[in-house]
Amino acid sequence: MHIFKIFRAAEWQALRANGETAGAPIDVADGYVHFSTATQAAETAAKHFAAEDDLFLLAVETDTLGDDLKWEPSRGDALFPHLYRNLRLADVIWAQPLPLVDGKHQFPAGLEEAAE
Repeated sequence: MHIFKIFRAAEWQALRANGETAGAPIDVADGYVHFSTATQAAETAAKHFAAEDDLFLLAVETDTLGDDLKWEPSRGDALFPHLYRNLRLADVIWAQPLPLVDGKHQFPAGLEEAAE
């Protein structure tokens, strides 16, 4: 299963330059890297990145994360994936821009369907 991380351009650039990251400031503060499922990603973008442009969407395969990945209740008691170690560049399957068009982030076609 793929899970998704939204990064600002500078955060994505830092991961690419350093090979790993503790995540965005919220991740560092909370002690784990926040991810979303395909069905949660758009709400995450709207809630935490409203009106922000220059974002990237990263996909990671859950099977490669082992016991460092925990599913924990969060928004609306839904289970969200949290990574309790640094995110490594090698974990990232793909990354692509997440453009803001008319005030809404444009996710890749079929992303939610891929989750089902």
